[in-house]
Amino acid sequence: MDGPDLPGQIVLVLQGGGALGSYQAGVYQALQEAGIEPDWIIGTSIGAINASLIAGNAPAERLPKLKEFWKRMEQNPIWNIRTAFPGFNDRLSYWSTVTHGIPSFFRPNPLAHAGDSYPLGAERAGYYSTAPLEKTLAELVDMDLLNGCEPRLTVGAAHVGTSQMRYFDSQHCELGIKHIMASGALPPAFPAVRIDGELYWDGGILSNTPTEVVFDDNPRKNSLIFAVHLWNPAGAEPTTMAEVLNRHKDVQYSSRIMSHIARQQQAHRLRHIINQLGARLPESERNDPAVREMLGYGCQTRMHVVRLLAPQLDRETHTKDIDFSPRGIMQRWDAGYAHTKAVLGRAPWVGEFDPLSGVVLHEQMELMPLAAE
Repeated sequence: MDGPDLPGQIVLVLQGGGALGSYQAGVYQALQEAGIEPDWIIGTSIGAINASLIAGNAPAERLPKLKEFWKRMEQNPIWNIRTAFPGFNDRLSYWSTVTHGIPSFFRPNPLAHAGDSYPLGAERAGYYSTAPLEKTLAELVDMDLLNGCEPRLTVGAAHVGTSQMRYFDSQHCELGIKHIMASGALPPAFPAVRIDGELYWDGGILSNTPTEVVFDDNPRKNSLIFAVHLWNPAGAEPTTMAEVLNRHKDVQYSSRIMSHIARQQQAHRLRHIINQLGARLPESERNDPAVREMLGYGCQTRMHVVRLLAPQLDRETHTKDIDFSPRGIMQRWDAGYAHTKAVLGRAPWVGEFDPLSGVVLHEQMELMPLAAE
């Protein structure tokens, strides 16, 4: 295509956030329409699910499969009541989700209400069962294609026993549906998923935007990273309990990308200094095995991070991550599409680059809230 100059591998980093993940589908639609396919996708929770739908299908089928998945996620209330109270039908949709689940995603686990000490078993200890999600992914994702590493796929999960983050990478191991489900096994709603004898929970409880995976990859490559955020790291002071609950979730699950970038810029500066010092050594010294090993820590890679941030919908509450209403899904999808189109039009990664910084963050400018219909 006649599009923006792309500086290196294209990386798509997808945050967790339940129903908010339809925003990520809109981001991908805009990228694909611009002729940009990711070389590497990294996701947690709903981000891992969206990533599997992309990596586990041929390019022509990726957008249709995303649309099919999110169509199956829609929660239509049994009654659609016209009322003078704004958001009433959204509340009906919320209670329908809590009570009945999402048929293609999760269903209630009645035994979870048999008492806090009832022996459910490690792989059933959750308020809902995610068996429907396993069936949905089996129908929509081709695991052979997914493991072909075109694109490479990495999903994050939290090891229950050690509290350590584990990244399952199609470049280093064969991924299955269980790996995707483990990345989205958010407690206490969903039970842990066992992989190779070990239990895992949703990776978002440890790192909900795993951009550090790109920074720490070896060998490092020049990269254009689209980091898609579903939770707003900045917000106003809450003055009501509803605002407290909403802001608490944003703070809890928003990314630590700023600290990741600051750390990476410091590390890159040191790598650049190593390169400069190595250039001052005589060739005889540089050929010494011990010196060669130390010079191996030098690096000249350049990384552009484009942060895309899902907007806050009008009348949004702390239940937004289970807002599977058709209206909520459509509005967030459309916002992801519009934001990405605008960013691609600006192409902020084109221009001068400070070789000492190594990493440049390009903030999204289109952060307007969306009004309800």
